[in-house]
Amino acid sequence: MVTEFKENTVITVFGASGDLSKKKTFPALFGLFREGYLSPTTKIIGYARSKLSNEDLREKVKPFLKKPNGAQDDSKVERFLSMVSYMSGPYDSKEGYLELKEHIEEFETKNNVKEPHRLFYLALPPSVFINVCQMLKENVYTKSGVQRVIVEKPFGHDLDSARDLQKKLAPLFSEEELFRIDHYLGKEMVKNLLLVRFGNTFLNAAWNKENIQSIQVTFKEPFGTEGRGGYFDSIGIIRDVMQNHLLQVLTLLTMERPVSFDPESVRDEKVKVLKAFEPIDHNDILIGQYGKSIDGKKPAYLDDETVKEGSKCVTFAAIGFKIANERWDGVPIVMRAGKALNEGKVEIRIQFKRVPSGMFKDIPNNELVIRIQPNEAIYLKCNAKTPGLANENQITELDLTYSERYKNYWIPEAYESLIRDALLGDHSNFVRDDELEVSWKLFTPLLNYLEGPDAPQPIIYPYGSRSPDGLVDFLAKHGYTFAKPGAYQWPVASPKM
Repeated sequence: MVTEFKENTVITVFGASGDLSKKKTFPALFGLFREGYLSPTTKIIGYARSKLSNEDLREKVKPFLKKPNGAQDDSKVERFLSMVSYMSGPYDSKEGYLELKEHIEEFETKNNVKEPHRLFYLALPPSVFINVCQMLKENVYTKSGVQRVIVEKPFGHDLDSARDLQKKLAPLFSEEELFRIDHYLGKEMVKNLLLVRFGNTFLNAAWNKENIQSIQVTFKEPFGTEGRGGYFDSIGIIRDVMQNHLLQVLTLLTMERPVSFDPESVRDEKVKVLKAFEPIDHNDILIGQYGKSIDGKKPAYLDDETVKEGSKCVTFAAIGFKIANERWDGVPIVMRAGKALNEGKVEIRIQFKRVPSGMFKDIPNNELVIRIQPNEAIYLKCNAKTPGLANENQITELDLTYSERYKNYWIPEAYESLIRDALLGDHSNFVRDDELEVSWKLFTPLLNYLEGPDAPQPIIYPYGSRSPDGLVDFLAKHGYTFAKPGAYQWPVASPKM
């Protein structure tokens, strides 16, 4: 087991009493500790405004600490919790920060730390980012060591707000010290994209306009806003998952090969391809909002009392993209995402062009499918002869399903992976300032159109349906060829004897 870690690191989790910390941050830190990637000498401090004791915080997070090896891990839970303490203080005045500084320095002095290694995790809403960062810089910053600051999305609401946020953060912490976390970049299948693309000659050679017919990146959730409509109403599905999560996936799918795994080489290529994206055509979109389920048991979006009357908030969107460069010119790309659909999944679907006609007339297209969640998998839909005497074609697959192939492997959660990267100072899977700027430039005109006085009315689709009406035609218009009904199912069942 690799045990690459810094001794006597101090990790401070701001917003420690909130849901994000309880369900993601502390469980991720425990996962790293459990697997030997976080030193037992680490000091973890929870900081929030709530009046809690050390034991209160430990009891709050304990139910969310995963123990895949059963009861034998109980001792690890207790050892981890003994590393955790709690402080209560305001976010916008120095009193609490001076106490935090004293607490940290007392720990570092006791352990004879010459070069402090401090990580500050801001599990907080953006409205307090600047206050917290200012207080940290003025009161807790160390010039004799290293500090790193992780900030959670959203990184702004549009281009202007993102620029304003960056303008205020830049004088406080350098780009090297800032880590803008997008948890999708920590997902195993997303981190695998570079190796799958550039480490396999047969795929890399076909990864271009000569061979690929269409690309889809899909995000589906089987639930609605569930009482959080007032919050979602000011965000919508595009800000929630498309401008950030799905765009990150799309840049990794379409960028050129970096010269190395060096973080800046990877991020340079992501920015280059983003700059090649053509402006989004407002006529090349399909938008929807979920209504009541067909059986009437599930409410419509507008039934949520926290949603403003007559809201045109988009809960489903399919957007066409074009990339104006040599590799992708003319290849239609669709990003689609929606809430209250028939299933929950995130996947990439790359459809290749058909083989030349002749002896293989009407043979189905090959497709490479990369399922990010749930049940990570990569499978290639290909054509093969159906067993028997007849010379008939059957769609089958070359299948790498992680749960089958990697049964005895620890597959880290996204937050586990990204917090470890931040502790090591690896920016590869974090969003850089110029990348953030280009992504907001791409989406802000569309958001202004959808939220302006002449905003179009979204199509109402039933809660639990596959999609709004018109999606099949939209995908067909963007080059996707549907297989004949019954021609393929996943997984393919063996015929009954």
